[in-house]
Amino acid sequence: MDPGVRSPLIDFFRRGEVARDVRMLAAQGALAPRALEQLALLILLVDDADRDIAAAAAETVDALPADTLRLFLARDEVTPEMRAFFAARGLEPAVGVAPPAELGEDPFLDTLSELPEEPGPPDAEHKLLTSLPVIDRMKLAMKGTREQRAQLIRDTNRIVSAAVLSSPKLTETEVESFTKMGNVSEDVLRTIGHRRAWLKNYGVVLGLCRHPKTPPAISMQLIHRLNDKDLKALMTDRNIREGLRVLAKKIVTKGQMG
Repeated sequence: MDPGVRSPLIDFFRRGEVARDVRMLAAQGALAPRALEQLALLILLVDDADRDIAAAAAETVDALPADTLRLFLARDEVTPEMRAFFAARGLEPAVGVAPPAELGEDPFLDTLSELPEEPGPPDAEHKLLTSLPVIDRMKLAMKGTREQRAQLIRDTNRIVSAAVLSSPKLTETEVESFTKMGNVSEDVLRTIGHRRAWLKNYGVVLGLCRHPKTPPAISMQLIHRLNDKDLKALMTDRNIREGLRVLAKKIVTKGQMG
């Protein structure tokens, strides 16, 4: 069943691009950044073609705290598909009770209690991180340190960088720093450019406009939010696409005429 939720991480599971060991970990209640994503992953994995994974997901669903789940199902972001899934299991949204504001920041269950060991001295850490199995890199992407996220956001495996962007520990300051990294992928920048909450940060918007890998459909839209000083800088920035430089000049000229 499709849970009706979209995110880079969930979309990997939906498309069937996730290895068995990672799917099993998610089915057991790990690798879930927040409650909404956890429910979405479990709903997907209950129908997994692998019977063991489907059974593990069903067992995790049965272990979810019923009273907290009913409160959560009353929240606005919960999709009709999710409500239908739990209604079929006898769980309906709570009525007449306002869900606590903090509900949903954490997963309902978190079975990821052990992280891989720190991989050696600082000068060798990046090389060793990339040599870890994907499942360990995903664990660190979700629950590791700020420094590890800064390395794993550049991982060549897209599901690892998607896990970084789904981490509950990720801050806006980190997201802004990602937009200034030359070796992040276009997928990372596209994901950042589609997250409304992050686009409230001017530094994130500016970083996306300045980055040569940002998809034009995103940068051409965001450029209208820049101030004159940054627009003038873009006019002469040879690292960005010519079309973006031309648009920056048009906006500045129009502003001067107005």
